[in-house]
Amino acid sequence: MSKTDETFKQALIGKKIPILTLDHKWHQLFTQAEYSSEIKYMEEELTGLLKRQGKVNTKHREVKKLKKKLMDEVVILADAMGEHPTKKQDKDMADHKRLINECNEKMESYEEEMVELPRQINQLNNKLMLVTMEVCYQKLQENTEELEEIEQWIKEIRRELKKKVVRKQEKEAINHHLYAYMHDIFGADVIELFDMKYNPEEKYQKKTAAQDNDKDRDKEKEQTEQAEGETPKEENMDALKS
Repeated sequence: MSKTDETFKQALIGKKIPILTLDHKWHQLFTQAEYSSEIKYMEEELTGLLKRQGKVNTKHREVKKLKKKLMDEVVILADAMGEHPTKKQDKDMADHKRLINECNEKMESYEEEMVELPRQINQLNNKLMLVTMEVCYQKLQENTEELEEIEQWIKEIRRELKKKVVRKQEKEAINHHLYAYMHDIFGADVIELFDMKYNPEEKYQKKTAAQDNDKDRDKEKEQTEQAEGETPKEENMDALKS
């Protein structure tokens, strides 16, 4: 037995485990691929025990009801027999006694099962819980490892992205200066002359304008926050003066 198995067994002590095959949340734990033959076998066994338990309880009630009916009929039959019973009455009485004895035997057998079945159900349910815990443990370990790999990949991509952004900005700045110089000499024809896909000056100006707008918005936001922060102070001063 592995250390993990022993740890899981200790964890079950004193815990009230629901019947797993009746638990909707338990069924959601597994995909079809993870539904192992061991889990499927245990589930079928547990389902069979639960069905048997329901059937035994029903049969016990039916036999108990039949016994009561037979006992009531025996009382009536005994009163009717008197001191000189007929052969038919003797036969009816004997049949009733036989049937009552059969009811007692069946009830005794059912009662033994009614005591044994819950123990078997609980034992099998705990075994299924142990297998479930093992599956969950493996999935948690595997997912955690994959998550760590993904997080590392994201960090590396972010670092690479930052490098690319800086590189892009450097290239755009160089193109802007080259274009500006050539434009001063050749004018607008410089685009066709150097077979350029776009106007670096225009793109640079748009980018600069966007950055300036961002700065203006940040400045306005900062001024608004400062003004809102000062208002309560002025109100407090007025309150002190009054």
